This record gives sequence, C-alpha cells and structure tokens, in this order.
Amino acid sequence: MKNTLIVLLGPTGVGKTDLATEIAARFDCEIISADSRQFYREMKIGTAVPSDEQLKKVRHHFIRFIPVTRYYSSSLYEKDVLKLLPQLFKKNNLVIMTGGSGMYIDAVCNGIDEIPDVDPSVREKYIAKYKSEGIEGLRLELKIMDPDHYSRVDLKNPMRLIRALEICESTGRPYSSFLKKHKTGQTDLSAKAPQRDFEIIRIGLVRPREELYRRINLRVDQMISDGLEKEAAGLWHLKDLTALNTVGYREFFDYFEGKTTLEKTVGLIKRNTRRFAKRQLTWWAKEKDIKWFGADAKEEVMEYIRNVSASKSSQQDPLN
Repeated sequence: MKNTLIVLLGPTGVGKTDLATEIAARFDCEIISADSRQFYREMKIGTAVPSDEQLKKVRHHFIRFIPVTRYYSSSLYEKDVLKLLPQLFKKNNLVIMTGGSGMYIDAVCNGIDEIPDVDPSVREKYIAKYKSEGIEGLRLELKIMDPDHYSRVDLKNPMRLIRALEICESTGRPYSSFLKKHKTGQTDLSAKAPQRDFEIIRIGLVRPREELYRRINLRVDQMISDGLEKEAAGLWHLKDLTALNTVGYREFFDYFEGKTTLEKTVGLIKRNTRRFAKRQLTWWAKEKDIKWFGADAKEEVMEYIRNVSASKSSQQDPLN
C-alpha cells in the first residue's frame, strides 16, 4: 500500500475523535490532530481534547504541545506535519489526521505559499480600525479586498480578519491567493499544486442538525461539570491572546467582567458552538473530493478506507 493520509473531518461535536481512535486502533496507526484549539497546553476542557483513555489507546500528535503564549499558524503547522509524516509512514502506511480546522487541513492537503512579513505599521492600522469601528469595520474592508476569503473566514475572529487585511495591503494581493486551492473541480492558475509523496483520502462526518445540536449542548454541559469555569478563570489574565479568542473561553471572560450571568454564559457557549459548527460545514460545502458518511457508519468508513487505499495502490503498481 502506498503511504496514505486519511483526513477525517467534520463539525465540532459530530464524533470525529471517537471514530478516528477506532480507525487508528483497527489499522494500528497514529493520529495527527487538526484542531487548532487543541494545540494549546493550557486549554484542555474547553477544547474537548481526546480522553486519557483514548490518548493511551492510540498515539496522538499535536495535542497540547505548545503554550497559549506561542505564535502558531497554518503555515507552521504544514511544515511541522510534513516533517513528521515520513517518520510515521515508516511505522505504518496509514496515518489519520482528524479535526475541524479547515485552514490547517487545507494547508497540509493543498499547500500554502510562504506569506511575507508585513510592515508593523500596517498591522497597527487595522488594530486601530478594530478599536474604533469594531469588528464590522474589519468585515466590510475584507469583503472589498478579498471576497473569496471573506466567504470562508471566521467572521467573529478579529485577529484572523486583521491578518488577512494586513497581507492584502502589504502585498497588493488577496490573502486567499496565498492559499493554494488545487482541489477537484477548482482551478487556480496563480499557484502550482504542491507535490506530496503520499496519497490523501478525505472523509467527512455528518449528523442530522437536531442531533448534532443536541450533542453540542450535552458536551457543553459536560465541560461545565468538568470545570471549564475554573480553567477559563486561570487564563483570564491572558484573555487578549489570539489563542483564547475562542468559544468557551471568551464567553467566560465576559462573565468574569460582570457583563453577563453564569446561566447566560453557558447558553452563549452552546449557541456560539452551534454557529461554529455551521461555519465549519460551510467551509467544506463546495469541496468535491470529500466522501461524506453518517457519523455512526463506522464499518462503512473502514471498508471505504480499505477499498480506496487498495485502489490507489494498484494504480501505482505497474505490474498490476
């Protein structure tokens, strides 16, 4: 079998971690996390990292491996993953990548150009714009400068909006033009597709919306029970960091500042997590090379991996 990266993606709460662990155990391979929130050492409960049992059952990579104070990006992730994969492929021809961070998954699957450094004064300009006009000012600017990225970026994350805007202004190119998009059904003549020496199989998991939302609500309740409030309180002094501008933490920061009640805070975390799940599905909606399965179709997914892997391997074998 040719070296193959199995990418298991889908919205938060759909059940990726459980299924990825089952697949990895069945094929005796390892897992790479593609959930950018799970990268940070101090964020355990609010990011739903794999359980201790799952971490013991299958070796995971990129789980709680950096502090929240460290800068990390999709381009750095691409380099780190591509450096790690040859080591993993020596052990097994299959490696599982799972998560819901579309930009990070795209970086590994499709590549990302080197993005040049920007003039600090440009960054300061957009930070000032955010302070004076709020996030809506950033959204309107990005919609004009890069409508393609505007349609996909997390519009509630001011740091991602600022990053895209500073690149647009500094380079004179849309930020989206730095993201290589050589995917089935798409054409981008401005960049060459990266040459990967491994196959990529992308599998998406879905659930009926009502069921997904119920699972999200229950998971938030479990996070509260597990001590999310205490975890967030320990990070409150770092609340301005990009890593902490995320669902489950920013709502508690407002609560600690007396802007809302605990009951409303929990409700907002549930609502914002549901909205995040919708944005994740929108990110992948136009992708043509993702094979979608119901999240409970474990055996069907296993069989699909066997069949597609065997098919791709035979295509590489001139004697077959």
